[in-house]
Amino acid sequence: MNNLDIPTGVIIALNVLVSLKGFDDREFFERFKFNVGSIRRGEHIRMFSSGFLHADVTHLLFNMFTLYFFASYVIAPLGTFNFIIIYIASLVFGNLLSLYFNKDTYWYSAIGASGAVTGVLYAAILLDPNMSLYLFFVPIPIPGYIFGIGYLAYSIYGMKNKIGNIGHDAHFGGAVGGYAVTLLLMPSLFKTDLWHVGLLALPIIVLYVLYKTGKLK
Repeated sequence: MNNLDIPTGVIIALNVLVSLKGFDDREFFERFKFNVGSIRRGEHIRMFSSGFLHADVTHLLFNMFTLYFFASYVIAPLGTFNFIIIYIASLVFGNLLSLYFNKDTYWYSAIGASGAVTGVLYAAILLDPNMSLYLFFVPIPIPGYIFGIGYLAYSIYGMKNKIGNIGHDAHFGGAVGGYAVTLLLMPSLFKTDLWHVGLLALPIIVLYVLYKTGKLK
């Protein structure tokens, strides 16, 4: 299921072109990156444009390879238009959550397609929860839903402990976007696979409870 279809190719091309421009033009990079202070002053385009900028070639390649691998799992059952909706919604959801958790940190900045890509990943897992995934350090296949739950659990841990220079909140928000929009587009999943729908919601519930009880920070 890993053929490069037209919408995925277009999204990858846009990410490459915008990222390359950002690599060579620092003013362009600074103008369109995610920055809390600038967004709160009304520069809302950054909520979208930052999702096409990347820190370096490695960052860009990792995100685009992940998108290439999982896009077809979403396009096959939902179609091209709905895939694009999920991608954009996940990008925006990711940045909205990041903005919410960092709203008082005016200097906070971020870039990358990770929120959108994580949304596509989580949507793919929701649509095919038993897909087999491999990690470099795990020599056996991991069911997709286990990977998805574990990934969001790690994102919560990363958000709570400020691990690395990584936008864990954007990753989590992107996953929520992919999850929610996929269910809106295919509500039949509540009837055909309620078990996995519920399991994949667990990290979202955990984050909400941690936040409401003040234990996230």
